Amino acid sequence: MKIDTCKLKIVQKKSLGQNFLINEGILDKIVRAAEISPEDVVVEIGPGTGNLTKKLAEKSKRVIAIENDRRLIDSLREQFKDTNVEIIEGDVLKLPRLNLVQQGLTLYKIVANIPYYITSNLLRTIFESWPRPKLIVLTVQKEVAKRIIAKPPDMNLLALSVQLYSEPKIISYVSRGSFRPTPKVDSAIIKLTTYDLRLTTSERENFFKLIKAGFSGKRKQLVNNLAKNFGMIKDDLSGIFEKVGIKHDIRAENLSLNQWVELSRHIEK
Repeated sequence: MKIDTCKLKIVQKKSLGQNFLINEGILDKIVRAAEISPEDVVVEIGPGTGNLTKKLAEKSKRVIAIENDRRLIDSLREQFKDTNVEIIEGDVLKLPRLNLVQQGLTLYKIVANIPYYITSNLLRTIFESWPRPKLIVLTVQKEVAKRIIAKPPDMNLLALSVQLYSEPKIISYVSRGSFRPTPKVDSAIIKLTTYDLRLTTSERENFFKLIKAGFSGKRKQLVNNLAKNFGMIKDDLSGIFEKVGIKHDIRAENLSLNQWVELSRHIEK
């Protein structure tokens, strides 16, 4: 079953990357993936016309829906008046951590059908600036979802940045026909189960400096990229590689997350 958005008389804004999810079956898959209990607080990013919001509200204790399109705010607030849904107007990438703490979000889940173009920035904002959610379920571009779950020999910066904080899993692929307006690419529902950070703040900062340096030269050996960007002698790096248990001629995309973490503990910028 698909929801008729024509009755809503909403012209989607291209600048906000709006593609409203209208497929009831996919909406239900998202809700099931989030494993929502009656005690859960859910943050929804970009509620749009409220299709997903309604289903989240039926399952959870409370929904905090953050919408950046001012045109939708009044209709959303009217639609969810006197319910367990709170509508917040604002850009989710600029929402301060303090606001979330004041909302009592020490334990919560994030569920959203997000604009494709904010995926990387949104995940970085959540992991680095927000209180850690228990679970994140998003619809993202299919190819981005595949990059996020990548393993060696296809590791990449996005995969490492997400997997440092969570275990990602693709729940289902979503055809472009499930959205209005129809996007040019297919999507995927991705589930991120968060876990305790493995590194201290300073170790985490060094980890990100290291992986950025490691991937700075495509198809080049890791030892060459690190020698160039960290100002280290190749022989010294080779000694560290041997200690960590990785080959001298390895490329960045062939290292696992655990190997990157271990390497970051031996190399400091």
